[in-house]
Amino acid sequence: MAKLENKIVLITGSSRGLGNAIARKFSAEGARIAINYNRDRESAEKLRNELPGSEIFQADVSDHASVARMVKDIHSKMGTIDILVNNAGILSTFSWDEFDDDRVRKIFDINLMGPIYTVKECMDDLKKSHGIIINMASNAGVGTAARGTTFYSITKAAIAMLTKRLAFDLMDWHVRVNAIAPGWIESDMTLGGKSQEDAEKLRQSFRSKTELNMTGKPENIADAALFLASRESEYMDGQVLVVDGGRIDNLTHGL
Repeated sequence: MAKLENKIVLITGSSRGLGNAIARKFSAEGARIAINYNRDRESAEKLRNELPGSEIFQADVSDHASVARMVKDIHSKMGTIDILVNNAGILSTFSWDEFDDDRVRKIFDINLMGPIYTVKECMDDLKKSHGIIINMASNAGVGTAARGTTFYSITKAAIAMLTKRLAFDLMDWHVRVNAIAPGWIESDMTLGGKSQEDAEKLRQSFRSKTELNMTGKPENIADAALFLASRESEYMDGQVLVVDGGRIDNLTHGL
């Protein structure tokens, strides 16, 4: 039997990148995917057409009312949510000299308030289904290495603590909450808009910073997410799983 047979899974930011890979992996294991997108409807529709039983839902996760509307639509079209994957996020790098209130607020609104809003709106479902929450943290929220990522890192460190607090707050309903902290992954977020030459330089740079001498692929994170969504991780709760190839420039090997 498939690991996620007939489970209804909401994956935020799933039209591309890591969310897309997770959606494909979960669908292959029998899940029905609520594909969330903000602006890229074309990619969302393409994915829906490839995943049986899936539906697309537009929402800006940084807008509480938008998230509430999306969850209501999911109830109408698909039913009760069993698994929530808080994947939507942005990477914005800048120094203290480039500090801008709106820029900082946007990172916090999407990377931190987004997961808070989705959990709040999905909480009743997850209590009923004794569901699962998977949050997307980052090794940047555990250790420190890359310049210009201070505010991004703060949001991801907050996600790690949010994961632990949610596991505690929801334990009476047996809702398991864990997080993944990816290292550098080849994705739209890290390579989007870069030339082939610049992309290869980035790959070589981050490859050299890992004990495994490799860079991550979205599928590596999807594999970790499937583990956390399945019974294979039934004795894990409130944990942050670091998947970064063994970064040697960042103290991320334990929490």
